[in-house]
Amino acid sequence: MIAKTYLIVAASMGMLSVMLGAFAAHGLKAKLSETLLHAFQTGVQYLFFHALALLAVAILLRSITSVWLHGAGALFIAGALLFSGSLFGLALGGPSWLGPVTPMGGLCFILGWAALIVAAVKI
Repeated sequence: MIAKTYLIVAASMGMLSVMLGAFAAHGLKAKLSETLLHAFQTGVQYLFFHALALLAVAILLRSITSVWLHGAGALFIAGALLFSGSLFGLALGGPSWLGPVTPMGGLCFILGWAALIVAAVKI
């Protein structure tokens, strides 16, 4: 069941990254500074990269039972929410307290990849 959930979330993250990338290219380019636009685009890129990573986790979970794969998937989702979400918020004028949230999302991404490594070693 979690594999199906991760697949749905991965597809949603992928779709959202394309939509937000287009929004940045066409709707925000003239409205944001180069620095803020770059931050927004970084959020889009990391969202897309981790949509693919979560997709891989979902596919692997269909044939392999691993707590480490479950953990990797959860960490990729948390990282997307915290890292990309905070960058989107900051770029669009959100509160400054979002700044320290970004590295926490990056840490979730790192830990997710580490969990994926452990899962691969244990297979």
